[in-house]
Amino acid sequence: MSEIVRRDPRTEWIARNRLHPEHDAVLAQLNGGAAVAQWMGPNGIIRRNPHAVGFIGPNGIRRIDRSGAQTAHASGSPRREASAAPTRRAVQIDSPAFIIAVVADMPGGRLSAHDRDVLGLARQLADEGGQGAVLLVTFGDSREDALGEAGVDRVVNFAGESFEGYAPEQRLTALGGIERQHEPRHWLFPDSPLGGAELGRRLAARLGERPATQVWQIADGQCTGRGAAGTTDVTRRLPRIVLALPECAEPVSETIHAAAPIDPPAALPQPLRRVEDLGAVAVDPAGVALAEAEFILSAGNGIRDWDGFHQAARVLGATEGASRVAVDSGFMPRHRQVGATGTWVTARVYLAVGISGAIQHLQGIQQCDKVIAINTDPGCDMVKRADLSVIADSSEVLAALVEMVEGVRKEQRNAA
Repeated sequence: MSEIVRRDPRTEWIARNRLHPEHDAVLAQLNGGAAVAQWMGPNGIIRRNPHAVGFIGPNGIRRIDRSGAQTAHASGSPRREASAAPTRRAVQIDSPAFIIAVVADMPGGRLSAHDRDVLGLARQLADEGGQGAVLLVTFGDSREDALGEAGVDRVVNFAGESFEGYAPEQRLTALGGIERQHEPRHWLFPDSPLGGAELGRRLAARLGERPATQVWQIADGQCTGRGAAGTTDVTRRLPRIVLALPECAEPVSETIHAAAPIDPPAALPQPLRRVEDLGAVAVDPAGVALAEAEFILSAGNGIRDWDGFHQAARVLGATEGASRVAVDSGFMPRHRQVGATGTWVTARVYLAVGISGAIQHLQGIQQCDKVIAINTDPGCDMVKRADLSVIADSSEVLAALVEMVEGVRKEQRNAA
């Protein structure tokens, strides 16, 4: 009798049902407490967890979990309860053998997800080569207070009006001062349209180097980058200047570094100012493409008051998005669909209203920096993915947001 295998039909059903509140806990129990990357669905098709480490996306790029779901407790607790990480090991490098310089985009004065990936790559190069230090170069005002947690050993900031806005000549002159003073072994830039791609290529032309662009992997002194419009990979010897893609490396998560500020080079030459920044031009958020939007208000099947949703998007200054269910129902146009079957978005803030969180939708938003969910179901996948969740009726929450924003703007007008 002891050799007969007993089966629990309820446990097997929960393991197949991705939307069950105990789904994660049962999978972890069946897997001995470890995170589960795939399981058998109810129709016999293998289901895959897009947040698992090493998950390969539809374009062949390895996806890195930014949701914190893989660190969740085996009981299936939400991300906000599982955010506590083990104590990090403090690292102090007083006399580095060499320098790895990173020039971050830092939109809004904060590190983006792309910046953290590049810093993780720099940390990898610094640790593999011995006692190397990562030097972060920033421009303008910085609002980031966790640079040490991102793997930064030293920080040099160039402040002043001459470095604000679009100022490639001034910034290139500053990087030339860093080159003369610290002689970095490698220069790393995010290959992004926010400034890193252009500045990295300008520095390579100034130094007479041949940079490696669209890099997504570095190993054994070789770098691999995308070529032929992303259809093939090109491997070459690692050069001094590297322009890296998002998810080129895992962000630093096990150590915390000093991030000690150092003085910028003195007596920098004054470049000829041939470009004048006339400032930002106000645009209608409704005309911004989803792939380029920084703030997206996305609607799902839980929306009942569509007029209130559109008003909230106008008042908040957000670009409208939608789930596939909302698009198929005719409430939103097809070009506003977010997800693996729609548009992959990289917004800094993604506000999901009434979206349960289908796996295709979660794949499409995994590169967003901050995800906020408004939903009446505390056990839905979108709530588990979100950095901040509001469990309430979406119409009431949006109406309260609109009232609050309009009240603040009215006070500002009266004060002026």
